[in-house]
Amino acid sequence: MLSKENYKGRHYTLDTIQVGETASFEVKITEEMQQSFLAVTGDCNPMHTDSEHAKKYGYDNVLVYGMLTASFYSTLAGMYLPGQLCLFQECDIKWNKPVYIGDRLKIYGIVKEIDRRFQRITVKAYIENEKKEKVSRAKLICGVLPEETKGV
Repeated sequence: MLSKENYKGRHYTLDTIQVGETASFEVKITEEMQQSFLAVTGDCNPMHTDSEHAKKYGYDNVLVYGMLTASFYSTLAGMYLPGQLCLFQECDIKWNKPVYIGDRLKIYGIVKEIDRRFQRITVKAYIENEKKEKVSRAKLICGVLPEETKGV
């Protein structure tokens, strides 16, 4: 997993990014992530906290928070496409399959459109589990800051 200390993300501008540019990274979902999300949000829905409750409804175990998995779209935009100059503006997400603690996820993105007039890009993104099942899909709209900004 990337961190501030080992950041080697990308640094695209509107002049250097191209339609078709891709990026991906992997993450393993941990119990610590689930507990941290609970602590931050206060979402104690039993589908996310009680294994027996989740199993009553046909799931293998507690469900990982959908918004926890969706947060990796922010990582995709802010670290890879476009990277450091990103202003994440919109995210339209569809969840297809449940995610469980211990799942290994791969997050993918591809630049589909560059809008120079509004200085932003559109990224088609999705997340796959280790079985190659798409657990979610998203359309991301990311503003791209100019290389240098006066007064900053």
